[in-house]
Amino acid sequence: MITTASLFVCALSLLTCVKAFYLPGLAPVNYCSKTGEDNANTCKNEIPLYVNRLNTEESVIPFEYHHFDFCTTDETQSPVENLGQVVFGERIRPSPYKLNFMENVDCAAVCTKTYKGSNPESLKKLNLLKMGMALYYQHHWILDNMPVTWCYLVDKEKTYCSTGFPMGCQVRRDLDTCTPIVATNQAPVGAYFLFNHVDIEITYHSGAEEEWGVGFGENGGRIISAKIKPASIRHTNTEKLDCSARTPLEIPNMLTGDETFSITYSYHVTFHRNNTIKWSSRWDYILESMPHTNIQWFSILNSLVIVLFLSGMVAMILLRTLHKDIARYNQMECGEDAQEEFGWKLVHGDVFRPPRRGMLLAVFLGSGAQVFGMTLVTLAFACLGFLSPANRGALMTCALVAWVLLGAAAGYVSARIYKSFGGRRWKSNILLTSMVCPGVVFSLFFIMNLVLWGKGSSAAIPFSTLLALLALWFGVSVPLTFIGAYFGFRKRILDHPVRTNQIPRQIPEQSLYTQAVPGVVMGGVLPFGCIFIQLFFILNSLWSSQMYYMFGFLFLVFVILVITCSETTILLCYFHLCAEDYHWWWRAFLSSGSTAGYLFVYCCHYFVTKLNIEDAASTFLYFGYTLIMVFLFFLLTGTIGFMACFWFVRKIYSVVKVD
Repeated sequence: MITTASLFVCALSLLTCVKAFYLPGLAPVNYCSKTGEDNANTCKNEIPLYVNRLNTEESVIPFEYHHFDFCTTDETQSPVENLGQVVFGERIRPSPYKLNFMENVDCAAVCTKTYKGSNPESLKKLNLLKMGMALYYQHHWILDNMPVTWCYLVDKEKTYCSTGFPMGCQVRRDLDTCTPIVATNQAPVGAYFLFNHVDIEITYHSGAEEEWGVGFGENGGRIISAKIKPASIRHTNTEKLDCSARTPLEIPNMLTGDETFSITYSYHVTFHRNNTIKWSSRWDYILESMPHTNIQWFSILNSLVIVLFLSGMVAMILLRTLHKDIARYNQMECGEDAQEEFGWKLVHGDVFRPPRRGMLLAVFLGSGAQVFGMTLVTLAFACLGFLSPANRGALMTCALVAWVLLGAAAGYVSARIYKSFGGRRWKSNILLTSMVCPGVVFSLFFIMNLVLWGKGSSAAIPFSTLLALLALWFGVSVPLTFIGAYFGFRKRILDHPVRTNQIPRQIPEQSLYTQAVPGVVMGGVLPFGCIFIQLFFILNSLWSSQMYYMFGFLFLVFVILVITCSETTILLCYFHLCAEDYHWWWRAFLSSGSTAGYLFVYCCHYFVTKLNIEDAASTFLYFGYTLIMVFLFFLLTGTIGFMACFWFVRKIYSVVKVD
């Protein structure tokens, strides 16, 4: 006889056989000094330092590291970037900085750049440096798959660790960004100071053999943080550098004739041991110091509770009212003296009449189902930890792959809906489903890419990647859409619970709140109310170089969004049917889809209040990418509302006795 104790013992024995695994891009790297490097297969001595693109909050256009004439090395050794990194515009390149584990570097030169006044190319490069400092472009370095952070005090109380550090600064009257680093008491307004020196502080954790499976003693460990302090130093003696001298390096306004100007880049490295912080917790200090993440969690939860409470009230009122209506209608049918029908039962002969432009509605619903599946799959993998910030580009890669593979769902849903409308042009339906919505997104994306190409930005997608995206679209997504549509058209037509009359019923004059436009405008208020808090964090991660990591909370908000869109659309649809208005097909889609309109308004508000973008190209790019996001969100929310309303209408008319 098997007992509980024996099962528990067997479970423990199985657990001992389980070996831990690490997600891609998250595996730890063991480092050791040259004295402790006994086995090259278990530890490394050289620490590669990679540089990424430079960006700023004052412009949407990022640039590659070599664009500003910094010290570079052989870029053929660059790590392979995945599809998501290329689409997001990440350009990770090896740096010329040489770092070895536990080897402090006092003051080492990287390279020296010389600029001549008689050389137009030199003047152009010098002007690029000043342009980058004026727009506050920031470096983004990567060490051991972690961002190199720049930590400084905020409001003299809290330390904020930024994942980027400025390439320099310009002295300004209104906002003096040079003060924390350069003494600018006597510096003229408009002076440029280049940060040509960095102090790199690397902290490591030295684990025991029982903890890691391999022990290095005092000579090895794992890196848990890399912090940097930029400085501006004018090196007068390039043969013997003195990094303790703090005379700032001011970029001249102009070089004339045979004048020359030299910039020597240098660095200083120190290693510190810290066994109190484990390798698995090394991201905590970055995520906890992000600005605005210390928002009151109670207020967020309170808003969620309010949204859930309102949704519950809407559902309860709707169900109770419907229950009374159905009971009254059924009693009237069973009674001897039949009374005159009223309310939503009056339109039973027209409620399933096919809408105008049913082909377009079916195409939108198919693409919306594709976006819904993509969002659900991506959030599920993100909640499981596969798409963490350490795994760069994984989020966009997962979304693109999910969208391509869900082409079959788009074709199936579009075909089923179109067939229920009595449509016969199945070839046009398949072609439009596979081309219209993806074509709109790709066209906007291609136009944005042309602007980035013209500006020489690192965010411009290479031509080979564009071909790869087209190959995924036409080679995988379109055939899957055809397959899904094939099975959708082979299924039996959806049988509606009531028959449709041949002559349409006349719709009485509607009051203000039951008309189309007010209903559509009101339909997006409540769904937007449950996402605008998370929307702020998402926009910060897109435009302010901050990391987004609250995927569990985002998944909860997504579930609430689905519930709220469904209940709001059902409630508005019920009011319209009670007013004897049976044109609910498009209205159901647009009522919840109007949430995208509020999203666009919020993005405009964010652009005006949070960003300092002034140039026309960046403004065009911002609103171009915003239109892509708003269009996809329109398809998502519209499909959610329509499907809920479609189920609701079929349900209520199937439980009422109709002659």
